[in-house]
Amino acid sequence: MYPALFRKRLIPNECIALKDDIILHMDDDILVTKWQTLKPREDFHHGYSCYFFKDGIKVSRFLKEDGSLYYWYCDIVTFSKNEELNTLTIIDLLADVTVDSEGHMNVLDIDELCEAKEKSYINDIQFFKSVKQLGDLITVIQQGKLSEYTDILMKYVDED
Repeated sequence: MYPALFRKRLIPNECIALKDDIILHMDDDILVTKWQTLKPREDFHHGYSCYFFKDGIKVSRFLKEDGSLYYWYCDIVTFSKNEELNTLTIIDLLADVTVDSEGHMNVLDIDELCEAKEKSYINDIQFFKSVKQLGDLITVIQQGKLSEYTDILMKYVDED
């Protein structure tokens, strides 16, 4: 049985049940979900996400209402699993990267990452993990290898 999913954000401090996310696949390495936006938006409507447990990233395909690509959104994350309660909490480590359909990259929320460290919302281990994972992700994107992640996600999108 799949675990109940939660998303923990540090800024703002909240933990939200992802009760409407549909788990398409889960194994020891990845979790793939299909979702609708939590609140209606004009820019994108729904999407798919693939959580890479070992790499500490979530790669999401954000789609417009007509199903066309809005952009790829990559979150730096860590995970907390509670076996007794059968829950998986995805903890957003704040730094994000978007990549549009033409391959243009935009790094986001570094200011929030610094604020979280300054205000002790995250510890040294989480801070340095976030920065290292962000650097690794940027290198992957700059080398034109984001498809190593997106292709895995697309296997499950095509099945849906």
